[in-house]
Amino acid sequence: MDVNKIVRAIEADAGEPLPDLRQALAEARARVGRVTTPEQILVRKAREASGLTQAAFAERISTPVATLRDWEQGRFAPPGGVLCLLRLIARHPDLTQELAA
Repeated sequence: MDVNKIVRAIEADAGEPLPDLRQALAEARARVGRVTTPEQILVRKAREASGLTQAAFAERISTPVATLRDWEQGRFAPPGGVLCLLRLIARHPDLTQELAA
């Protein structure tokens, strides 16, 4: 795969330079990319098990929705106490109802 040839074709099609494209293609070629952490998986699993949107779940666990998004996208890891709560919610999604009370 000629990364430079592909980049030139995509940039020509887009009509503008795409500075991060070479790096992204090189990472794809090397099979290097975003790593999903166990914490990210746990956050998503707990939220999805509860059947709540990000906004509703964040409210239930008294966390700003932006923080929940950061946790789900791996920008930050939740603190230990939150991880414990998330493990409980993942196993017992009905606990979110008690948090609402």
